[in-house]
Formats: sequence, C-alpha cells, structure tokens
Amino acid sequence: MSKTILQDLHAVLLTRKNAEAEKSYVASLYKGGVKKIAAKIIEEANEAIAEAENNDNEKLKSESADLLFHLAVLWAHQGISPDDILNVLESRFGTGGHEEKASRKP
Repeated sequence: MSKTILQDLHAVLLTRKNAEAEKSYVASLYKGGVKKIAAKIIEEANEAIAEAENNDNEKLKSESADLLFHLAVLWAHQGISPDDILNVLESRFGTGGHEEKASRKP
C-alpha cells in the first residue's frame, strides 16, 4: 500500500462532505455523525477479527480494507488527514510498545 492511496481517498472523502446523504454512502455516514461512523468501524473490526479466527486471509484483507476505509471516513469527519496519523506512527517508530504506552500515562 502506498501513502498516496490514503491521500487520494482522503481527498475524495472530503468532497463527499457536501454531497447529499441520499446519493452518497459517505455523506450518509457524515450525516449520522461519530456514532454512526463508529458503529461501522466496530462492525468492520469484528468482521476482520472473525476472518482472522477463520484463518481466511483473503477475506481478512477485504475486511481490513473496509475497516481502514471507515477509519479514514472518521478521520475526515474529524478534520484529521492520513498524514496526521502517519506522522504519529512515524514518531513512535523504534519505540517499544510498553515504553510508548507508559509515556502516555498522566
């Protein structure tokens, strides 16, 4: 996967903010707000987990793409770009998981 596809997707998602909810799936998610988008993220995460448990990697890839898509919708809804997320990941790169998590405690 290239960083470009996330940027291209983000650009399309931003254009859907002005679309009619009856004509655009993404616009209907935006209209439903964070709760509707979050429900789709939870649904897609559960489906991805189920496919992993079934050892069906092809379906896991598909469900993972659905999950990432709906996360991208949430980011766009909240005014966050894929670059914002990638920058956070990059800043954490090379830091152990336990160390990184401990650094976030108040």
